[in-house]
Amino acid sequence: MEKKSFTFDEIKQKLINYCVYQDRCHAEVEQKMREFLLIDEAKEEIFLFLLKENYLNEERFTRSYIRGKFYIKHWGRNKIKMHLKQKQISERLMNTCFDEIYEDDYMKTISRIYEDYSSKQKGMQEYQRKSKTIKYLMSRGFEYEKIIDIFAEN
Repeated sequence: MEKKSFTFDEIKQKLINYCVYQDRCHAEVEQKMREFLLIDEAKEEIFLFLLKENYLNEERFTRSYIRGKFYIKHWGRNKIKMHLKQKQISERLMNTCFDEIYEDDYMKTISRIYEDYSSKQKGMQEYQRKSKTIKYLMSRGFEYEKIIDIFAEN
């Protein structure tokens, strides 16, 4: 099947719509641009336009990504960081944006997931249940030290 060719303005509009639909990071927009056979100058012009008009804002993307992955998906900081790294978000930007997660909410979430998961582990010794629950929480991206803090309370 032959690729439909678009004019510069059509491509620009498609990329605006792509950014308006949901916050995007630079890497996602660059990936999307590869679908269109654009010369480098055209890519750069569109990219700068998206930045200038605030359709593309890496900090806004990072903040909304962190909020969504924590408050909706209940991921821990480590898992969120790993996924942001894959999206080529800088360590510095990540660190400034993690204030989107309130420490209190973070600890309550670990505690809630701990309770839920642990209560479903039947027919095993306490230490087995504990170690399985720790592994589970770590796989969700929560830090070992924080998980241990929750165990100290329970």
